Amino acid sequence: MAFEPINPPQFPTPIAPYSAGAKAGNTVYVSGVLALGEGGAVLHVGDAAAQTRHVLEVIKTTLEAAGATMADVAMNHIFLKDLGDYAAFNQVYAEYFPGPKPARYCIKCELVKPDCLVEIASVAHIG
Repeated sequence: MAFEPINPPQFPTPIAPYSAGAKAGNTVYVSGVLALGEGGAVLHVGDAAAQTRHVLEVIKTTLEAAGATMADVAMNHIFLKDLGDYAAFNQVYAEYFPGPKPARYCIKCELVKPDCLVEIASVAHIG
């Protein structure tokens, strides 16, 4: 099955060769999102809650560009640099998923840029 790349025009140029998302049938895959600005500059350095909010807003925008919403998200892949940020992350995360919660996993790992604290990749099913 062919897929449609999803690249909202308001996003900065990606720091690597990838699309922000891909839509295949009724499924939308959102690439791992970091709190990055133009030129790959890390935003909200040292603030896991603000980075989480930024990441989830980017995911929301990507999904909307593909015709989906946050309520369509079925799975989130979560990467935290420090598990000490888990509570702050969850507080913001809960705001974006107030109803039925998608499946997810969360692992502690190094991220592509040292000042990045949170990365999330999502899978949504429309309809």
